[in-house]
Amino acid sequence: MIARQTTTVFIACFLLCACGRTLGGYPRHDLQPSVAAPAAPVSSDRTMYLGLIRKMQQQGAYYASLAHIDAFRLRFGDSPALRRLEADALRETGQRVAAQSIYRGLTEGTEAAAAWHGLGLIAATEGRYAEAVQDLLKVVQLEPANVAYLSDLGYARLCSGDIAGAHEPLAEATELDPANVQAVSNLALWATLSGNESGAEQIMQRADLPQATRDAVRRSAWQLRARSGSAANAGSPEPAGAGVASRAATRPAAGIPGGLLDRLGSSTPAYKARP
Repeated sequence: MIARQTTTVFIACFLLCACGRTLGGYPRHDLQPSVAAPAAPVSSDRTMYLGLIRKMQQQGAYYASLAHIDAFRLRFGDSPALRRLEADALRETGQRVAAQSIYRGLTEGTEAAAAWHGLGLIAATEGRYAEAVQDLLKVVQLEPANVAYLSDLGYARLCSGDIAGAHEPLAEATELDPANVQAVSNLALWATLSGNESGAEQIMQRADLPQATRDAVRRSAWQLRARSGSAANAGSPEPAGAGVASRAATRPAAGIPGGLLDRLGSSTPAYKARP
């Protein structure tokens, strides 16, 4: 890889995260526009510097993080954690072949779960959903209570056509963190694809999801049904904006974890997934 120019380690710009971007092909409606204040000059402490690189990536500054990863490596040397951050940045900037190579070298050891997750996201991005499911199963076996991993496994199963198999990880993810927008959206998507439209409406209304997120869930359901050829009106055009949400029916939302509807929208989430 051509060496990138080493820079003096300062962050003196505002980092803007775009709304509605995707992560590895997965819908991420929980990411909202945000502006970070300029950081102070980085000290010589490697832990602080590594944390700064992570924060840059959380804010969407993946290209900038690659430059700082090179600077970190020159100053402090290499580590599995640094290689994981590099692979994540390469994946997010479309350099998937290079990212895969790094991830494969990390599938044993402290970054194994993150590495298998990265490989699963790349497979899903490229439409290799059966492979993505296998990779994400390894992730969940390593970290069975990680909400993000459970949600991504469920979504990959939905994309592969395994609607029934998607239920358990999505239900677990939403029970662990009822305030997690991605997990709640994916559970609503599962309910829609299972034919339980009223259940999906209950989930989204009780979680107080914004209208744009509800519309995105309906569009995703339409696209997955159309792709599998199982849409009730396969020849009809995709609804513009997916329409306005109707009031959910009062029948029970079959398959939704007991007590979950009462917990959705709680200001005290039960669990927060690791970034």
